[in-house]
Amino acid sequence: MRVGVHYLSLSRETRTLSGGEYQRLILANQLGMGLSQALYVLDEPTVGLHPRDNDRLISILKDLKELGNTLVIVEHDHDVIKASEHIIEMGPGSGYLGGEVVYAGTTEEFYDYEKSNTVPYLVSKNSAPLRVIRPVDVETYKVKLELKGAKGHNLKNLDVTIPLNRLVSVTGVSGSGKSTLITKTLYPALARALDLEYLPAQDYAGLDGVEHIKNVLLIDQSPIGKSARSSPITYLKAFDAIRSIMATTQEAQVRGYTPGTFSLNVDGGRCPACKGTGYEEIDMMFMDNVVIPCDVCDGKKYRPEILEIQYKNKNIHEILSMTVNEAMNFFVAHPNIRKPLSVLKEVGLDYLQLGQPANSLSGGESQRLKIAKELSQVQQKSTLYILDEPTTGLHFREVDLLMKVLNKLIETGGSVVVVEHNLDVIRGSDYVIDLGPEAGKKGGNIVAQGSPEDIMKAKKSLTGQYLKRYIESHTGSPNRK
Repeated sequence: MRVGVHYLSLSRETRTLSGGEYQRLILANQLGMGLSQALYVLDEPTVGLHPRDNDRLISILKDLKELGNTLVIVEHDHDVIKASEHIIEMGPGSGYLGGEVVYAGTTEEFYDYEKSNTVPYLVSKNSAPLRVIRPVDVETYKVKLELKGAKGHNLKNLDVTIPLNRLVSVTGVSGSGKSTLITKTLYPALARALDLEYLPAQDYAGLDGVEHIKNVLLIDQSPIGKSARSSPITYLKAFDAIRSIMATTQEAQVRGYTPGTFSLNVDGGRCPACKGTGYEEIDMMFMDNVVIPCDVCDGKKYRPEILEIQYKNKNIHEILSMTVNEAMNFFVAHPNIRKPLSVLKEVGLDYLQLGQPANSLSGGESQRLKIAKELSQVQQKSTLYILDEPTTGLHFREVDLLMKVLNKLIETGGSVVVVEHNLDVIRGSDYVIDLGPEAGKKGGNIVAQGSPEDIMKAKKSLTGQYLKRYIESHTGSPNRK
């Protein structure tokens, strides 16, 4: 009851819960145990939570503290940061530019700390992302998708209109039916209509306006790359060009090497012991497997003779160890490599190493890598991008970058639908569809729809109330461009 999931039935299968509901069930379980003198480490507990539910979450965390426990929380949320007593900020940058403690001390003193990357977004009057005004009048708007009679799970026979070539946010408290509507009804219906893939869709009556789009993509936080050899550079399909450059060096031609010799996926140049992964996994029978660097190639993934081939004094291992930033300068004369890398820089991933294993990327990094791949491909016109909580794991500065990238997708003729709780993203949207009013059986209705200003005027919209409060506390009025 206290964590706000009172509407769940006892027989409900956990796999049907939304992310925010599941997160709160785990917390309720801990509260019920009544432990004391325990150290709780929480990784982004606000993921999937509406600002209304954040207040509940914070009161529960305070209760755990009152029982004599210590809570360490990895978090980007304004409210959680403000409610904490001690802050440790890591940085100053990401990846190899980070890894230092920028600040450690009380929350009161944190707000006066000038070297922090976070403080300006918490207190500044200018922290609002610039909003590009693209008006939407749904009645007269011509390019739009209309989903009719959506009845999946708790949806109450909804008719939803989604304007295209716009940034549309779908909001509402956790469990109000956002994912059911967008990722389980709209996406499978569109993918089927466009003959892309055949997924079971939740119940709906009809879909109009498919002729306005040619492609639909669901970009979520699932890890990229199927094999242990996947990396940002292979995902962006730019590794082929690098292998060709290595194969055209004089020494490589003398030895008869081809681009395939520098591949990690086929035998030839890769280390025969670790098969190009750079590490060996030892099966410990009844314990977790142990991963150790390969003792044959010393983690370099290639045979020693392959590493003798150099381009501009760097071998293939040294090139894969470069960051995106360094590689952009290194391959300045190769637009086919530099272009995809410049897009990585745009989405704020210029600190990644080219050959970093894809399974070591965070959810937010994987998602931005997927967006970068889309941006580096020419065809964004008539594509609908559906993003499920893209701000998960992102710092305020990275949310700004994400908004710029989403706006760029729209300017090149694409359309974007985001399922989101982040108030900066909602206020920067062209059109908002707010579901609710509550979760579970009391949800599944459209409470309000329109521009962020319209949502703030809607008395029944919880999202509107929190958005209004947030904007007033930050700027006094929305920032216009």
